[in-house]
Amino acid sequence: MISVYHNPRCKKSRAGLQYIIDKGLEHKIILYLKDEPFNEASLKEILLKLNLKPAELLRKQEDIYKKQIKGKNLNDQDLIGLMLKNPKLIQRPIIDNGTKAVIADPAEKAEEVL
Repeated sequence: MISVYHNPRCKKSRAGLQYIIDKGLEHKIILYLKDEPFNEASLKEILLKLNLKPAELLRKQEDIYKKQIKGKNLNDQDLIGLMLKNPKLIQRPIIDNGTKAVIADPAEKAEEVL
C-alpha cells in the first residue's frame, strides 16, 4: 500500500495526493502535522527511504528555517530534532511504497515509487 504524508493546506501536497487518487491506487493518508506526527525512528526511516540527508528534507521557505537554521552549522541530529519539533519544516508530499519514498513535487515524481 502507498502511504502519502500529506498536509491538506498545501497546494503541492494536494496535487501529489490527487495524482495517487487519479491513478486509482490504494493508499493511506498520513496527516503528519496533526494526527500522526513523526517520531525520531520514523523520520530517520523515511530519510533512508528517500535517500536524503536531513538538510535536503527541509522546507527552506519556512520562517523557522530562516530564523533558526539558515547560516548555522547544525548536524544531522540537530536538524532531525528541529523537524520533529516543527514538522512544517518537512517537505511534502512524501509518497512511500514501503521500501522507497519520494517527495512528489511535482506530483509526477510519484512515478519513481509506483
